[in-house]
Amino acid sequence: MQPNPTSPPLLTDTQSDMLQRFRQQLSQVILGKAAQIDLLIIALLSQGHVLLEDIPGIGKTTLAKAFARLSGCQFSRIQFTPDLLPSDVLGTALYNPGENRFIFREGPVFTQMLMADEINRASPRTQSSLLEAMAEGQVTIDGELRPLPPPFMVIATQNPVEHHGTYPLPEAQLDRFAMCLQLGYPEPTQELEMLFNQQHSTPVADLPAVLSSEEVYRLQQATGKVTVSDAVGRYLIQLVTATRQHPDIQLGISPRGALTLFQAAKARALLEGRTFVLPDDIKVLAQPVLAHRLQLQLQARYSGRRKPELIQELLQQLPVPR
Repeated sequence: MQPNPTSPPLLTDTQSDMLQRFRQQLSQVILGKAAQIDLLIIALLSQGHVLLEDIPGIGKTTLAKAFARLSGCQFSRIQFTPDLLPSDVLGTALYNPGENRFIFREGPVFTQMLMADEINRASPRTQSSLLEAMAEGQVTIDGELRPLPPPFMVIATQNPVEHHGTYPLPEAQLDRFAMCLQLGYPEPTQELEMLFNQQHSTPVADLPAVLSSEEVYRLQQATGKVTVSDAVGRYLIQLVTATRQHPDIQLGISPRGALTLFQAAKARALLEGRTFVLPDDIKVLAQPVLAHRLQLQLQARYSGRRKPELIQELLQQLPVPR
């Protein structure tokens, strides 16, 4: 399929204005992180999940709460701890003596936007309780399929695995996160502004909903209509194939990873006001979408090779389509 630069826009003026207000409101909560905010919006448009990885106190939880409030979606939060059980996430059946039957009580996963706070502090068994929900938008409990309300999105936070009391996420779960983002420390001027802005109240408390769950669904449907040329599609496949053949990479990008990058590129094009994907969309999104999925060879890890650097090297080696 070849893009048509003269095709009509996929969003109405009202939808475009809402997306811009969404961006602006988030930028007022988390100062100086425009790139990370755009990536979070791209994940929402492409129906993906996001892992926020950084040290404690950097603003991960604040960003996730503000994002959920502005989206207008139903929100639940789970504080992951070492003693958390899968039933605490999914729900459980309780016996009702008055009705002489078991009644299922839904867990916090039955929501539209789920915040899994410090997800890597829970045991691998509890972490895996989200696998089906993230991949299929449903959970199976006692042999019964229970759909989750759309649009379903998980925003998980985790501390670096070197910190005490953390468990590394398994490869299967990392592959279900569309992106892995780091916030980093704010600039001194932005941190000073934050001190004075939050001396009386937190900025999240008074945030109005800019979107609604219905509007989010329509934006996701519009994302699916963005076109991708054959040349850009081949460029994407060449990139993921290169990760599978690189001598320093033990586990390359899966087909799920390729599809995630494909959908994310369409979402970035929509956010930028285009009806077609450019090679630059692939290049900008390659690191946040692909790097966390790679598994390096043991020798490469000991020699200090880093996953984002490998992605950039592969991008530099590939010819960019016109």
